[in-house]
Formats: sequence, structure tokens, C-alpha cells
Amino acid sequence: MTAEALKITALTPAQAAKILASAFRRRIDEEQVRQVAEDGQLLRADGTFSLIEYVAYLAGEATRGGGD
Repeated sequence: MTAEALKITALTPAQAAKILASAFRRRIDEEQVRQVAEDGQLLRADGTFSLIEYVAYLAGEATRGGGD
């Protein structure tokens, strides 16, 4: 996975997990990312999603208190 091959608008959960884990220096696995993407209905038919939409979804959840 090279930087040239990545498109933040079309990542798989595995790619996103690797990027997020590196950025936050903590363990984030593919299943965690997939669950959030599914909850936000972000996954496309090809199994990819936009990291921009993913982060926007998380921000929205945080401002709503995570649906509590």
C-alpha cells in the first residue's frame, strides 16, 4: 500500500484502520472501522468508503453524544 495508491475517497476498512492506527498511535482494527462505516451507512458496494465522510460521521456522532 503506497501513498500513491491510496485515495481517501475510496478506502477499504483495512486501509483506513492502518492509517488511523498510525495517526493516533493506538490499535485500531479493521472490524472497528467496518462497524463504524456500517453504522453510518458509508460502505459502498465495492467495500470502500470515503475517509472524509467517515470522519464527518464520527464528528456528528460526537456532537450528538453518540446517539445516547
